[in-house]
Amino acid sequence: MTETGAERQAGILPAIGRFARITLAAAALMVAGCQSIVPKGTQPGTTGPVRPTQPGVEQGLPTDTQRHRVALLVPMSGGNAGVGTSIANATTLALLDTKASNVRITTYDTAMGAAAAANKAIAEGNKLILGPLMADDARIVGPLARRAGVPVISFSNDTSVAGNGTYLMGYNPSQSIERVVTFARAKGMTNFAALTPKGAYGERSGTAMLRAVERSGGTVVAMQAYDRAPGAITAAIGKLPAKPYDAILIADGGRVALQAAPLVRKAPGGADAQILGTELWNTESSLAGNPALRGAWFAAVSDQLYGQLATKYRARFGTAPFRLSSLGYDAVLLTVRIARDWKVGAPFPAARLSDSGGFAGIDGAFRFAGNGVAERALEVNQVDAGRFSVVDAAPRAFGP
Repeated sequence: MTETGAERQAGILPAIGRFARITLAAAALMVAGCQSIVPKGTQPGTTGPVRPTQPGVEQGLPTDTQRHRVALLVPMSGGNAGVGTSIANATTLALLDTKASNVRITTYDTAMGAAAAANKAIAEGNKLILGPLMADDARIVGPLARRAGVPVISFSNDTSVAGNGTYLMGYNPSQSIERVVTFARAKGMTNFAALTPKGAYGERSGTAMLRAVERSGGTVVAMQAYDRAPGAITAAIGKLPAKPYDAILIADGGRVALQAAPLVRKAPGGADAQILGTELWNTESSLAGNPALRGAWFAAVSDQLYGQLATKYRARFGTAPFRLSSLGYDAVLLTVRIARDWKVGAPFPAARLSDSGGFAGIDGAFRFAGNGVAERALEVNQVDAGRFSVVDAAPRAFGP
C-alpha cells in the first residue's frame, strides 16, 4: 500500500492491523506487473527514507526587483570609523527625508579591505557605489568597479583618482582658493603671497594659487613652503618679502593658521595684508577667537542647511555628526533624483551625472565636470569676533 499525497504530507498512515497488512501484501505480489511495496517513509524508486525538503538558502543579498541596489563603501571600524559612521547615518536620514522606496543602500566596511568591500558589493548586484572616503581606497575600488560597469562616486578630494568612471564629491581645495582669490581681486588686491605645507595638499594649493592669480590678472610675489618641523613656519614667514603685499594665503588648517597669523602681522610685508584661508577653516570655529585672524577670508560650502542636518542627526542618533556627513546625504539626494528615470536592475545611467544644471544638496549646488570632479558653488566667509559671517554668498545654481 502506498501513501496518498495528503497522508505523506501529514506524515501519517491509516491504522491497519497486522493480518490485514500481510494479506494485502500477498495479494499485491500476485498482481500482474508486481507493483513494489513502498516502505513507510520512502518514495517510489528509492530504498532509503525520505528526507524532509529544506527551503533553499540564498547567498548574499536577497533578490530585490523593486529597488535599486546601491553600495556605500566607508570605514565602519578602525581610526576613521567615526567619519564613516556619520556618512552612513546621513544616508539613512536622506532616505527617510526623501521617502525613497525604490533605493536600497547597503554599507560595506572599507577598513576590512577596500578591494574586498568593492568585490562583495559588485557580486551582490549593486549598480552604483557611493564612496570610498580615502583616496588610496578610491584608487583600488575604481578599476574594480570600472571592469564591472559600476560607477563610483567617491567622497575623496584627491583629483588624481577622478575619471574613468570615478567621480569625486569631496571639497576641492583648488576651487576654494580660486574662489577667495577671485573675490580678493574684485576688492582691488593685486599682489599675493602664500604659505603652503610640503606634501600633496600644499602642492595642489600652490598650483591653484598661481593659476587663480594669473587668470584674474594679479601677481604672486612670493610663495614659501614649510614642513612640520618646529620653527618651520616661522622660518618660511621670515623669507617673505619686506615689501608690502596685498594678500597672503595660509593654505593649511586652523592649528597652523593660528600659529602663522600673528607672525605674519609682525613681518614687514604682512602687517596690513589681507589673510586668506582654504576650505579647511570651515570646521575651525576656534579661529574666530584669535584677533590676528580677525577679518580673514576663506571660501567654503555653505553651512546654512548643514546646521539643520546636524540638528536632525543629533535628535536621531544622539551625537553630533562629522562635517563630511553631508557628502553622504547629498550623494543619496543625487541618486534619488536620477532614480526617477532609472529602471530597476539596469546599469546606473552615469551620463546623468554630467547634467549641466547640476544638483542641489545640503552643501549647495554642485555639478560634475568632464574630469569627474564636482564643481561647487562656494561662499566667501569672513572671520569675525566669535563667529564667521558670509561676505559673498554662494550662487544658488549654475549657468549654462
